[in-house]
Amino acid sequence: MNWDDPTDTDAERLVGSVADREDQAVEAALRPKDLGEFIGQEKVREQLDLVLRAARARGATADHVLLSGAPGLGKTTLSMIIAAEMGAPIRITSGPAIQHAGDLASILSSLQEGEVLFLDEIHRMSRPAEEMLYMAMEDFRVDVIVGKGPGATAIPLELPPFTLVGATTRAGLLPPPLRDRFGFTAHMEFYEPAELQRVVHRSAHLLDVEIDTAGAAEIAGRSRGTPRIANRLLRRVRDYAQVKADGVVTRDIASAALAVYEVDARGLDRLDRAVLQALLKLFGGGPVGLSTLAVAVGEERETVEEVAEPFLVREGLLARTPRGRVATPAAWAHLGLTPPRTAAGNGQQDLFGT
Repeated sequence: MNWDDPTDTDAERLVGSVADREDQAVEAALRPKDLGEFIGQEKVREQLDLVLRAARARGATADHVLLSGAPGLGKTTLSMIIAAEMGAPIRITSGPAIQHAGDLASILSSLQEGEVLFLDEIHRMSRPAEEMLYMAMEDFRVDVIVGKGPGATAIPLELPPFTLVGATTRAGLLPPPLRDRFGFTAHMEFYEPAELQRVVHRSAHLLDVEIDTAGAAEIAGRSRGTPRIANRLLRRVRDYAQVKADGVVTRDIASAALAVYEVDARGLDRLDRAVLQALLKLFGGGPVGLSTLAVAVGEERETVEEVAEPFLVREGLLARTPRGRVATPAAWAHLGLTPPRTAAGNGQQDLFGT
């Protein structure tokens, strides 16, 4: 659904909007409400529990929290849990929405004492707003500039104590002065299959889906270590089971359903396989530039770089080299193809051991 496409009809747009709202409603219903319900990330949960319990015991606002990690690992959910555990309201915004210092000043000046401000994609906030945030986090104060030029004056505005929860998928882009102002930082790791299996069982119970252990394991194994993907695949498998079977999710039903949705046994989807097939069949395994690879699969460079490539690298199917992207022996094996004898001449000698 493209909202800017003039060929989209009003009916199509309405259907897309309703579907998006339904998906958001389901995701909200599946979110854990407290740390006890939150599955996985044991070390982060233990550390965060200490921070929050100590703050409650002192009757103080919790320290600012920075959560980093890949999308779908639970950063937004943890921010909501922090607010719930502290008995405080939560305000949600994102870095791209704050392009001017005035945008941030407006949000900060309306916060209540103890409120949790969740700032998603904090690394994408504008520099003027970022510099204003330094003072707000440390001194609970901002200086509002009135006027321009030599006659401009700064009016100090006191803020009530609040807790900032920043979330980022690219912690390396945060400047040290901002990162250092967080009292607690945590990195969210990808989930193990056993943890994802527990996520699937919990979500199936909440969705009133009958699923056996093997069916949950099949979904968990194809979820790329990410709870959000596990929940999405569960909903699609549920649909298949209701239409094509008796509604019970077994291993065979899950496998058949995910084949329909083009998710293979390793978790690769259509885009992942398209990237690998282009790299292997069109470019002999590489090396090839990212832009060229993106053109070959008909996608934007950013889509390939941010959506497909991280998972393929993590799975050991693709490697980044100074000369470009290169397929690994595991990629050839996964697609059932034989590496060409000239692979060593293509700059892959280190990968193929030749």
